[in-house]
Amino acid sequence: MAKLISTNPSNYEILGEVETSTEKEIQDKVKKAHASQKEWHSIGLSRRIEFLKSLLPLFTLQKEKLALLASREMGMPHSQAIDDVNSGIEYFSWYLENAEQYLKPEVTFEDENEIHKVIYEPKGVVVVIVPWNFPFSNFIWQVGQNLIVGNTVVFKHSEETQLFGKEIEKIFADSKVPSGVFSEVYGDGKVGDMLVHQDINMICFTGSSKVGKQLYKIGAEKFIPVLMELGGSAPGIVFEDADVDKVIESIYFNKFLNCGQVCDGLKRLIVHESKFDEVVEKLKRIVESKKIGVAEDKETEIGPLVAKRQLELLQKQVEDAISKGAEVITGGKTPENLKGAFYVPTLITKVSRDMRVWQEEMFGPVLPIVSFKTYDEAIELANDTKYGLGSYIFTEDKQKFEKASVEIKTGMVSHNNVIYLKPCNPFGGNKDSGLGREHGKYGFHELCQIKIIAMEK
Repeated sequence: MAKLISTNPSNYEILGEVETSTEKEIQDKVKKAHASQKEWHSIGLSRRIEFLKSLLPLFTLQKEKLALLASREMGMPHSQAIDDVNSGIEYFSWYLENAEQYLKPEVTFEDENEIHKVIYEPKGVVVVIVPWNFPFSNFIWQVGQNLIVGNTVVFKHSEETQLFGKEIEKIFADSKVPSGVFSEVYGDGKVGDMLVHQDINMICFTGSSKVGKQLYKIGAEKFIPVLMELGGSAPGIVFEDADVDKVIESIYFNKFLNCGQVCDGLKRLIVHESKFDEVVEKLKRIVESKKIGVAEDKETEIGPLVAKRQLELLQKQVEDAISKGAEVITGGKTPENLKGAFYVPTLITKVSRDMRVWQEEMFGPVLPIVSFKTYDEAIELANDTKYGLGSYIFTEDKQKFEKASVEIKTGMVSHNNVIYLKPCNPFGGNKDSGLGREHGKYGFHELCQIKIIAMEK
């Protein structure tokens, strides 16, 4: 039987192995999900919430173990891995506390003779596939609301975090959630492809735009809905009136969190010419002060990339920029004293639009920085991408922010130090960054069949 080897990107040591799911195992889990779904729906929302609440103390009990495993398996610094688990628990708690408010029947018309109401029913069996970069939050974001609305889920984590996936499966086995409501398969993209070709009712995917488009075609052939949270190349615009000292830490955080491996993270910094030197110098000071090291070390601030292949891709992207005239302000190399998939946080200027660092999603600690003269030029640069997930605007002029937030073609916009990530807010993008929304009432409704019932009084 084929096996997946899990490797620590901090030192390339082998952590363990997981047996790849066979086609028969995949078929059986989908069949069991179908068999379980009718009763999972019929027990009603309040009972489902009661079952699912049994997961919360188990997640909390295993918090340190999950965080340490994330650090070892995909390289997230320990403090950030703890934050990932805490954030996931916070989102799941919010879903459970607010589900009845957003899933209750809604009266759309009523007179003395009749009443019309909308009800929210589950879609059925949903395949959920998530990436490695936030192992716990990605799982919660795509699975949590699905289970609450009454869907059953067959889940696949990234091949980079299969051991983490095993821990999630163990937690479900110890909970009160009925067997078959949630199950997992293990493997790489081939297993994912087998899974989405089964008899299913919906696909929920977080990952690359390339794979998302392939899954969209499969969904179209099956004539089933898809929910896609895909890649991003979020612009950050620093206008001439920005308070640099006020926002510079936010610029750093939005770019370099999780070693720059964040889908909606700030990927291209667009700075007014009057602030350019100040921003570059202050950002340089911050990135050079950070401790690079083994992810599970609690003092580490910048860990490794997820794998050697990701490091090699990043190196090629930077080499392409340098060959076309870019200037490396700091970084642009691997650290000498570390043998894992490490790359020194990097700032690049003199960036042109034909460079890969501008055209492609930079999934790592490399930030291209360009200057602009006029407002219109800044907006044009911000929208010069096939992606449209997040965006960041730094200005003290609220009218300018509101104007720019309308003109930037993204699903989410942040002002200065305000973070748009909240469980009540919709999360998602446009263009090549995805379809549909997660979280809040919007996320619940994405996962439901919406039915109108019109009846006599």
